[in-house]
Amino acid sequence: MAAPLTAHELIAKHRPTLDQALEAIRTRAYWSPHPEHPKAYGEHGSLDAAAGKAAFDAVLGTRLDLDQPGTDDWVGGEVSPYGVELGVTYPHADLDVLLPAMKAGQAAWRDAGPEARAAVCLEIVKRISDRTHEFAHAVMHTSGQAFMMAFQAGGPHAQDRGLEAVAYAYAEQTRTPETAEWSKPQGKRDPLNLTKTFTAVPRGIGLVIGCNTFPTWNGYPGLFASLATGNAVLVKPHPRAVLPLALTVQVAREVLAEAGFDPNLVALAAERPGEGIAKTLATRPEIRIVDYTGSTAFGDWLETHARQAQVYTEKAGVNTVLVESTDDYKGMLSNLAFSLSLYSGQMCTTPQNLLIPREGISTDQGHKSYDEVTADLARAVDGLLGDDARANALLGAIVNPDVKARLEAAAELGEVALASREIANPEFPDAVVRTPVIVKLDAAKPDDEAAYTSECFGPVSFAVAVDSAAAAVELLRRTIREHGAMTVGAYTTDPEVARAIEEACLEESAQLSLNLTGGVYVNQTAAFSDFHGSGGNPAANAALTDGAYVANRFRVVEVRRQA
Repeated sequence: MAAPLTAHELIAKHRPTLDQALEAIRTRAYWSPHPEHPKAYGEHGSLDAAAGKAAFDAVLGTRLDLDQPGTDDWVGGEVSPYGVELGVTYPHADLDVLLPAMKAGQAAWRDAGPEARAAVCLEIVKRISDRTHEFAHAVMHTSGQAFMMAFQAGGPHAQDRGLEAVAYAYAEQTRTPETAEWSKPQGKRDPLNLTKTFTAVPRGIGLVIGCNTFPTWNGYPGLFASLATGNAVLVKPHPRAVLPLALTVQVAREVLAEAGFDPNLVALAAERPGEGIAKTLATRPEIRIVDYTGSTAFGDWLETHARQAQVYTEKAGVNTVLVESTDDYKGMLSNLAFSLSLYSGQMCTTPQNLLIPREGISTDQGHKSYDEVTADLARAVDGLLGDDARANALLGAIVNPDVKARLEAAAELGEVALASREIANPEFPDAVVRTPVIVKLDAAKPDDEAAYTSECFGPVSFAVAVDSAAAAVELLRRTIREHGAMTVGAYTTDPEVARAIEEACLEESAQLSLNLTGGVYVNQTAAFSDFHGSGGNPAANAALTDGAYVANRFRVVEVRRQA
């Protein structure tokens, strides 16, 4: 085993990567230091596929001892959406012991400065990257993602988002110089001279409330944004998805200790079944930052009640695709079919509402009626998922019974253009795998409005007939304003329609993708280039990741001395 690296050695090791990340967020060009292909791993200390699977198997049925202060019990109970009981138990914390221990290390972490903190964070990310195969299995068996998606989204893409947060944190903290010599002329008298120092100081302990579907991708931005700005971080995973974040905490604690810092700067808060400690934690006076991904109801509760903390939420939204015309009908259908199917629609960016003029649309294959568009889209989804092996690789598993219940109830809301079907997974026979359902609704029918203006998380989409492109834009605008949207998609060959859609998204602060027909999809975003959410509509109060996401996690304190 290699000798531990000091903070100065970590700076030398990771400064080139940090500089590349800073350049990437400035240019918004494509860049990633984390390979997406599984075969890229296995050298330079990283685990290959066999070693990663063996590491995951080795942790099953064990006690994951993080050597945290205040452990008063051991808790667990995760069952994979694929039917596997993980059997891992985690430390349950006495908060009155753990939280003071976490605060104790913050002064030294603060004094280390932004560059050292960034380097330590990048070493954590690097060690997680080396174990990407292991983490992929942990994400797969807690979220229900298919393996390749768990590998990419739970591995390199999540690591990119964590690194991105570190880059933004470093940029914001170093915007102000550490020292300044201040001299004010006084005419014939001697000038007034002061020496000033400026220190980025942390708010306090950050709380990361993890989600079930993307525990690392959604968890890493907040974790690393808070840690890089000097705050200790308490990670409270979703009870069904503890393992990926527990392994993350384990790595972070090891790196912090090796670099000479208090490992208690990062800790885990696992809970007993039904304990529901998120509300208790979020309102503790020691908690000064909260990062949350999940339901609107609890996000709203946090924003209202965690008044002592800076709260960052990603909540629910109604994502919309407006279909007015296209010059690549086949490409549009293929792109939409993939977007609706990926991970069984269990993404906060998956399209839900497809707004289609009732008189139809113009395409490169001639005019297509509303009924033809919905039928052709149904056939495109069927074609994509016709082979069960391919379907399993795209759909993954239904993450929990609530999603399954919504999927089954959706078929009663209107005429079904595409019925959902069950798919067997030969490797995991207990997995619940379902294809998407597409339901036809009409904006002219008041009774349909409740369905398409409410988020129906899962593999459910509504093909909503609208009177015109103008009516579609107005409905899009109203939906974003009242219910929020993480993503908006549109297909049009008319520059005026495109401009109207763009104007609606600019005014309502929604991220827009126009005329995607290739291998980029509306429900995917790239770190260092794409903003995930805007923070400007009800779906989220923050964007991943921008300066606003990190700048309020610290304050600059000035000390003036007579020169």
